[in-house]
Amino acid sequence: MPVKRLTFDPAWPESWRYSHPYDELEIWGGLANRGYVYQYAERRRHALELVARAKPPPARVLDLAAAQGNFTLALAEAGHVVTWNDLRADLEGYVRLKHERGTVHYAPGNAFELAFHECFDVVLITEVIEHVAHPDDFLRKAAALVPPGGHIVMTTPNGRYFRNRRPRFSDCADLSVFEARQFKPDADGHIFLLHPDEVPPLAAKAGLQLVELRVYTNALTGGCLGTGPLLKLLPRGAVMAGERLTQHLPRAVRNRISTGLAALFRRP
Repeated sequence: MPVKRLTFDPAWPESWRYSHPYDELEIWGGLANRGYVYQYAERRRHALELVARAKPPPARVLDLAAAQGNFTLALAEAGHVVTWNDLRADLEGYVRLKHERGTVHYAPGNAFELAFHECFDVVLITEVIEHVAHPDDFLRKAAALVPPGGHIVMTTPNGRYFRNRRPRFSDCADLSVFEARQFKPDADGHIFLLHPDEVPPLAAKAGLQLVELRVYTNALTGGCLGTGPLLKLLPRGAVMAGERLTQHLPRAVRNRISTGLAALFRRP
């Protein structure tokens, strides 16, 4: 992904300083944590593939809660007209520093409060829904931002993964108890994780049709179960080949050994 590489500046705002180490891994090839790098690469691949399936460029894409904007910039470089959004308005300047080509608009603010004059062809929500107290309302809000025939692309950690200890969304009777802790970043901010079988009814409740559901990133690819040192010895091609082989396992097995989940929704 040809994004301008930034040199860390200790005078940056806190959110920029926090984001930069992630960029070193995600877009600039750092291999200090190969499992994270490979896991992110798989998430990016699936998300961009699903956006392309939903609508080829040039499409109007809204990247909700986009943080440092790596998917925003990738989609803009692919020819889409992309609107970046995040609750942390000061990250806009950081994204602008990295932006070199393509069309990007900026709309910082709370995703639940956004309003636009026109709808988008695709709304992208990557690693967001697990951070909100009311994922049903969040998906409904995303659906309202696309017209009939428009699409939502979502990625989120797979709650069916055998090491997950977070509760199921459908097991939480009173979602209001989570409101005080929502919107926190990283894994510490995960409130609950969606299981694959929860996605179709959640989509239906938001007035969406589930077009495709994928799970991805096995234990080796993600450096889980003590496989991190092994990743330093194996060529990346071998790791990715193993990841592709995982996709041929029975669905029930893949649901248990995969850490990530991606979905494509359509508004009928």
